[in-house]
Amino acid sequence: MFRLLIDASLLAVVLGMKCPGSPSFFHASAEVVAIADASCADVKEEMLGRVQSSPWTDPHNAGTYSVLPSKLSSQLDFSRLTGDKKYTDKLTITLADASGKCMIMGCSESQVFSIFDFSTNFCNLRNLYCGPSDGCQPVKHDFRVVESRVTASPGAGSDAKSCITTLTL
Repeated sequence: MFRLLIDASLLAVVLGMKCPGSPSFFHASAEVVAIADASCADVKEEMLGRVQSSPWTDPHNAGTYSVLPSKLSSQLDFSRLTGDKKYTDKLTITLADASGKCMIMGCSESQVFSIFDFSTNFCNLRNLYCGPSDGCQPVKHDFRVVESRVTASPGAGSDAKSCITTLTL
């Protein structure tokens, strides 16, 4: 498994992380490389199930995800509106089969000027694949995920504990 994690991180570097882009020059962002102990078909179905399912609630302040058109079948594009309806982030997730597992390469970017994001961009990604041991509720498939690389822009966070919160207005 350790070798697979190293290979996944190297592959992400070689292929280059795909990010959705932002109209703001200064913006918070996060990138994740992870390995899921499941097929990419199951990972994709779970992510789409969470985004498109009404019983599932985003555990990071009840944000609302939307599916955006993707050019590749191995790529998922989403937007996420914060629970207070003030900010939108965009996400690009690329899935690649790797020795019977699925490599997840994800990037989330704020769409307005931002520096400190309190781990929001990281959580935007993580909450689409996290499992019960992380405090998340699967919709279709429960699988184990190991994050091999997490990178946040200066000022942005990557605290997994911040991903399970409730909205206070």
